[in-house]
Amino acid sequence: MKRSVKAAVAATAVGLLLAGCGGGGSTKLIISSDLPLQGSAKDANDSTNNALKLYLEQIGNKVGKYELEFQAYDDATAAKGSWDDAQCAANAQKHVANKNEVAVMGTYNSGCAKIIVPVLNQDPNGPMLMVSHANTNPGLTKTWDAGEPGKYYPRGVRNYARVVTTDDFQGAAGAQFLAQEAKVKKCAVLNDNQTYGQGVAKAFITEAKKQGIEIVDDEAWDAKQTNYTALFTKIKSKGADCVYIGGIFDNNGGQLVKDKVKVLGDNTRVKMMGPDGFTGYPDLTALPEADGMYLSFAGLSADLLKAAGGKGADFLAAYKTKYGADPVGSYPLYGVAALQVILKAIENSDGTRKGVTDAVFSGSGITIPASESVLGKEIKIDPKTGDVNTIDITIEVINNKAETTLKAWPVQ
Repeated sequence: MKRSVKAAVAATAVGLLLAGCGGGGSTKLIISSDLPLQGSAKDANDSTNNALKLYLEQIGNKVGKYELEFQAYDDATAAKGSWDDAQCAANAQKHVANKNEVAVMGTYNSGCAKIIVPVLNQDPNGPMLMVSHANTNPGLTKTWDAGEPGKYYPRGVRNYARVVTTDDFQGAAGAQFLAQEAKVKKCAVLNDNQTYGQGVAKAFITEAKKQGIEIVDDEAWDAKQTNYTALFTKIKSKGADCVYIGGIFDNNGGQLVKDKVKVLGDNTRVKMMGPDGFTGYPDLTALPEADGMYLSFAGLSADLLKAAGGKGADFLAAYKTKYGADPVGSYPLYGVAALQVILKAIENSDGTRKGVTDAVFSGSGITIPASESVLGKEIKIDPKTGDVNTIDITIEVINNKAETTLKAWPVQ
């Protein structure tokens, strides 16, 4: 399947280069999102789309001389119940073919971004800009695995940015917290065998060893298994007092959490922690077995942003007024932060795809002042890499069927 997706991406890029379709300096422009709108992540991503639409309404669907339309793309399939490689490849083609579309807010999953970004990069009228609110795999912007990040930018120029920090920091924060505050000594590390999960698990292991945590197991879990009792029985035999789960909840995470508690005991006895791929899931917080599970979030949680006041707190209040409930998880507000970067780029551009991208990746790049930022602090995108200037990690715990903020963690 991986080969066929790569072939589809390559064919898409060649076809688009030959067609020369898309993007020509109109004053009526389209901004899109590309998120999984089916499966366990649906609630959080519906909240993100609602937040984007609300923010655009608040600015009159206009920036500078440009009138703006919003379109939402779904990169999930019902069959998979989460993001799907082939759907990401198909969406990449649709973005480039959509004549007045100039930028994409997304994706939610790093693996999907790694499929879409190279196609947008080869857009004959671009590259087309993508700004993510949730991708944390380091390889999209800096050296990580073989060929990264260069292989995502075949034209030799950047077109991808993000407003969250990366998993080399998130994984490290999780290890530091577990060692220093949870006092764990022996940890089993599992990953879901996907780009994001492997990356955050790798970062966790690297820092855990520095913190004096013994890694007693390091392996992938199979999302198609009906249960994981054998896996956790093996982990139990190795004396683990901690399980770190690198991956996304969509990959049978609920069963994994249930079987961890069934075999190893509750989360006060043997600690369990997951990264932001397990945040924002009502199905997880509803599980009795999830009580006491630690989570990390690559950013500041909505609780912290509310407490800080300012633009973020005001926006969250407006969201609740309009939709009758808070957004699910903390990523919706980061979606708005990514949108702010896109809007500033459009305002500073000539309205073409290339012009919008160049506004981010030339000169001093894009800066959203703290006074305007929904994150309550300056957002500055590095024009060389696309990474954001802030390194924020939040540690949370599931308590009484809700994600509860413990603290912002200062990565050491």
